[in-house]
Amino acid sequence: MSLLKQHDPDGPDKWNREEKEAQTLEQVRQIGEYVKKLYAESKRSILLILQGMDASGKDGLTRELFSQVSPSWVQVHSFKKPTEEEFAHDFLWRVHQKVPRKGMVTVFNRSHYEDILVPSVYGYIDKKVIEKRYRQINDFEEMLEENGTRILKFYLNISKEDQFENLTDRINVKRKHWKHSDGDWDTRDHWDEFMEVYERIFEKCDKVPWHIIPCDRNWTKEYVASKILLETLEKMDPKYPDLESERFEADYSKSKD
Repeated sequence: MSLLKQHDPDGPDKWNREEKEAQTLEQVRQIGEYVKKLYAESKRSILLILQGMDASGKDGLTRELFSQVSPSWVQVHSFKKPTEEEFAHDFLWRVHQKVPRKGMVTVFNRSHYEDILVPSVYGYIDKKVIEKRYRQINDFEEMLEENGTRILKFYLNISKEDQFENLTDRINVKRKHWKHSDGDWDTRDHWDEFMEVYERIFEKCDKVPWHIIPCDRNWTKEYVASKILLETLEKMDPKYPDLESERFEADYSKSKD
């Protein structure tokens, strides 16, 4: 049985919306406190990878998760069609330049997995090259984690029916017109092919585990994602650093006397 078929895009039916929304607010507040400590500590970092079909809510989730975090501590990057310069290097060259420095959180709103997804579906690259990329991505992510970057990989699991509603809203609702792209509908025509490639990615690129986030209901998506991020930060347990200057510490002690 495929991994995605084991996960309902709606999430558990028994959840109470008001209760989960309240918990999400508290989780997001705590995320803000932990990210502040992570930045102050400046020893480790977090890379949050968001993958999913068009209109699955990657931008909205990013806004919610880091609504209590200073913009100075979070960077967001999206990987689209490589430039001529990027094509002249290995496919991970452009990605490595955007990973977070120590103390920072970086969100990849679409990531290096696009270099497997799109070429696989449209046949741009030989299958043997694609197979090598699975291994190279595993090695790349393992190297980042060994050097202090904690990686979280979220697949935003939206149903085909709900995606249709979201894409249609972008046509019918004026304030959402800017989100519309004809290309999103072309991609939708290849839904089944993309799902097949995602299943292979989940199977082959699993040294850093994937989290399947239910996305048909925004409040469910935000609760699940914020819970996972908060639990990760709690395990990392970043600390505020001690004052480095003994002289100022002594001066302050004297002034209190």
